[in-house]
Amino acid sequence: MYNSFTELNVWKECRILRKKISVLVKQFPDYEKYNLTGQILRSSKSPCSNIAEGHGRFHYQRTFNFAE
Repeated sequence: MYNSFTELNVWKECRILRKKISVLVKQFPDYEKYNLTGQILRSSKSPCSNIAEGHGRFHYQRTFNFAE
């Protein structure tokens, strides 16, 4: 079992993708700087955050509630 979400391979891959996206959007034209670029950067952070949040929610007591 993983002690932290930072040990998950999917989270590590997500961070790599996020860094690549960050480099890519720096090449966008200036007129897209505040519209499209901001939206893409925010959305690239979302999967990593969701993985971390989901990992933190897993707890024995939560699964116990669904046991019959």
